[in-house]
Amino acid sequence: MTAKPVLNRAQFHTSVAQLRDLPYSRAEIAFAGRSNAGKSSAINLLTRKNRLAFTSKTPGRTQLINFFELDPDIYLVDLPGYGYAKVPPAVKAKWEGLLSRYLQAREALAGMVLIMDARHPLTPLDRQMIDWFTPTGKPVHILLSKADKLSNSEKVLTLRNVEQELVALDNVSVQLFSSLSRQGAEDATAWVEDCLSQAQQQDPQTAG
Repeated sequence: MTAKPVLNRAQFHTSVAQLRDLPYSRAEIAFAGRSNAGKSSAINLLTRKNRLAFTSKTPGRTQLINFFELDPDIYLVDLPGYGYAKVPPAVKAKWEGLLSRYLQAREALAGMVLIMDARHPLTPLDRQMIDWFTPTGKPVHILLSKADKLSNSEKVLTLRNVEQELVALDNVSVQLFSSLSRQGAEDATAWVEDCLSQAQQQDPQTAG
């Protein structure tokens, strides 16, 4: 029986700027989100490593696909943040092309964690990411990050509204999340580990 990957084993493996440089992979989960939505903080919390993913107050710093290895050929994948207005159009187009091809064609990709700022969820670019990925039939788990900045009533309303917006989509789940208060950390960790475990069981020889 294949052992379940454990997130706190994560260690940096490689960074790539071209799809041809992607490493061999048996299974991987991608983390995606708008610039400054809290993606790096979420990765650091879930892996229990404060500096694993680089966090910056300057959006758009992450321009590479970063691979963090959990077990041999099992990865968390930190995708470039999207939607930062000051990125030159040519660079933005390159990023978006890279992201869309990776999400649509990477066979080893078992699922996507999509981080959205709970105060501004489901922006047009968030929806674009969902539109790119859901046709693959693989699951998407949305973390409504920075939930600590909402009141309890706002949390309930935001979660309900996002769930209703996406109710027609199969394989999309949503939860509240906060890297600061740790709200939702256990549920998010369990989703990622279970998704990777199921992917290995379905096809242990999967390659990218």
